[in-house]
Amino acid sequence: MSRLLNASIRRLLMTADAVGGVWIYALDLARALARHGVAATLAVLGPPPSDAQRREAENIKNLKLVLTDAPLEWLCDDEARVRGAAGLLAELARDVGADLVQLNGAPFAADADYPAPVVAVQHSCLATWWAAVNDGPAPPEWRWRADLTRRHLDAADRVVAPTAAFADLVASVYGLGKRIDVVHNGRSRSSVAPTGRTLDALFTAGRLWDEGKNVATLDRVAALVDAPFFAAGPCAGPNGTRIASRNLQLLAELASDDVRVWLAKRPIFVSSALYEPFGLTALEAAQAGCALVLSDIPTFRELWDGAALFAPARDENAFASAATTLLEDRLLRRRLERAAHERARRYKLEAMGQRMVALYDELVGKGAPAPSHSEHAA
Repeated sequence: MSRLLNASIRRLLMTADAVGGVWIYALDLARALARHGVAATLAVLGPPPSDAQRREAENIKNLKLVLTDAPLEWLCDDEARVRGAAGLLAELARDVGADLVQLNGAPFAADADYPAPVVAVQHSCLATWWAAVNDGPAPPEWRWRADLTRRHLDAADRVVAPTAAFADLVASVYGLGKRIDVVHNGRSRSSVAPTGRTLDALFTAGRLWDEGKNVATLDRVAALVDAPFFAAGPCAGPNGTRIASRNLQLLAELASDDVRVWLAKRPIFVSSALYEPFGLTALEAAQAGCALVLSDIPTFRELWDGAALFAPARDENAFASAATTLLEDRLLRRRLERAAHERARRYKLEAMGQRMVALYDELVGKGAPAPSHSEHAA
């Protein structure tokens, strides 16, 4: 218990956006850090959070929300404005007396003089997204974003990735020659109790508009499976991207607690993602006791091998076959539900918090080096 009282930092400045999973990660990390006596200021970049998101943040101990005018680089074509956001964050770090700065995906480590060490947690980026989703070189107009991210990663005092597979991709795309710490994400436990009977349906959730989520394949799967297939999430993105669906039963965007209500019914959770650096919703589904059918990509294999069924990401027939097997074979479905639930125990919020605190301690010179198994050679 004394370990919880000995964090070497007391004030953390952390960035997040309200568009995707980084928001969930940041709030959960703030919850975990509060147990170690760390107060976090969360600088929100890009579009403002919804009322529901703000209420959730306001209920977290030792967390202060600051809305900024700083843009998200993937939503902004003004390179000068993006670079200028680094100065705003450095000034905010001074104002709040931050002992450490954690930039969650925001590529702003290189263009300002921060008053404290900088940790770059690489959740995703355009260059790695393109490498996973498309063939050939990225559009020339994206080049400045890749250059900015490369300088950001080089300038950060430490770089963290949520899986070893994604760390490999980051190192390959950016030619990164420095150490990458791998800290698996954790997720707070749901307060919604699982229902007694499993729901004979398929379920997915996330940014449906994102081509990396590969919802087009799931839409074709829905036409091949003799069960309803529900999909929760926005169909239109802040970048103007939209998806259309003929067969999925769309639930629109749900609050985090509402997604957990659906998962408590234990439908079969399906993701055909082409690009998923971690996959928090798959973890939520496993925590709820859902059987998992996942795309056969390196990150999902790293996290769920032996606890899920896998299918080639663009093969709707393979996904439909796996889902139909689980719908018809109750014993296999129950076995995979238990396996996923047990595997989810590896990815506890407390473990993520302890790993990040150990990394913070090492950075500011107080603690022993973080365990070597979390280091990843780039």
